[in-house]
Amino acid sequence: MKRLKSFPAADGFHMPGEFEPHRGCIMIWPKRPGSWPFDAKKARKTFARIAEIIADSEPVIMLCESDVTDSARRMLSDRIQVVEMQSDDAWARDVAPTFVVNQEGEVRGINWRFNAWGGTVDGLYPNWEKDDRIAESFCEKFGYPVYDAGNFVLEGGAVHSDGEGTVLVTESCLLSAGRNPSLSREEIEEQLKRYLGAAKIIWLKSGIYQDETNEHVDNVCAFVRPGALVLAWTDDENDPQYEMSLADLRLLEQETDARGRHFKIYKLPVPKRPVCITQEELSGLVFEPGEDEREVGERLAASYVNFYISNGGVVVPQFGDGHDADAVRILGECFPERKIHPVYARDILVGGGNIHCITQQIPKGGLYERSNGGGSSDEVRC
Repeated sequence: MKRLKSFPAADGFHMPGEFEPHRGCIMIWPKRPGSWPFDAKKARKTFARIAEIIADSEPVIMLCESDVTDSARRMLSDRIQVVEMQSDDAWARDVAPTFVVNQEGEVRGINWRFNAWGGTVDGLYPNWEKDDRIAESFCEKFGYPVYDAGNFVLEGGAVHSDGEGTVLVTESCLLSAGRNPSLSREEIEEQLKRYLGAAKIIWLKSGIYQDETNEHVDNVCAFVRPGALVLAWTDDENDPQYEMSLADLRLLEQETDARGRHFKIYKLPVPKRPVCITQEELSGLVFEPGEDEREVGERLAASYVNFYISNGGVVVPQFGDGHDADAVRILGECFPERKIHPVYARDILVGGGNIHCITQQIPKGGLYERSNGGGSSDEVRC
């Protein structure tokens, strides 16, 4: 594996849009007892369903700790590549490499520092060393050159790109005390431009209410194509989300992207009723000392914005709510060329995230090795 000392932007690389054609998807098989109730039985069924839907139009790599590799192989079809790799939890979007590309189609990874969304200040679990190693380990195994971001803390879900020089972030996340407290907003923005090849960073004020990631942008706002995005929304002025989304809307209505375009904004409703953790779900969790613990009735950060765009479809979270069908309809309008796949996502939400949080795209370009499980490997071009 080639470790790079330069910056992606200086080398002609940038972060692509998630709606662009891509090579495949990374996921991590769930097991952490403090995230997934009752030995992750329900969560694994949902992970498996999502992986199989994505595999209809692109390769899927499922990373697994050694003690759950057999479980993954039993529950997944042969279309899914199961790869043994250590992790602390199953949030591939946040711990896998952030990939960048150049005009020639080369792909490189970025290894940010990961500290469980806040380190000793407000991190969600006390030990995150295995998660912090995943980006470099993945690049090493699959042959991607990797940029090491040093001590700069960032998660994949904290940034969203239009592929044309515009990147969305939230102030609540990137300026949180547990990430890069020694850096100013301007210094953080400069780092993002250097590593993501961005010309413009748009700072939304807030994300989704009660989002444990300090309000990642990928749960509140996402590009569906250059110049167009979806924004989590509620008309209920008594919902704490109302003022948060309204502030973001007002900013976006005044902003332009890196190419000077005003945005087409699709309002994507949050669930009608707050989604809250139940006593039954809580009874299936086992927290380790120092891990953030949940409480009965705690509101979860349910959002339809946390969808996954595959090459052939869009996997849309569902919560058994009156706005489920609205989310499917609106995203169908945003992606008329793709098939919409509604998936009941409560069993992921209980773990602290949503569909987009458990996936990470691999952009197109180059070759990677696909293990056959028998010691040999085939090179696969996607």
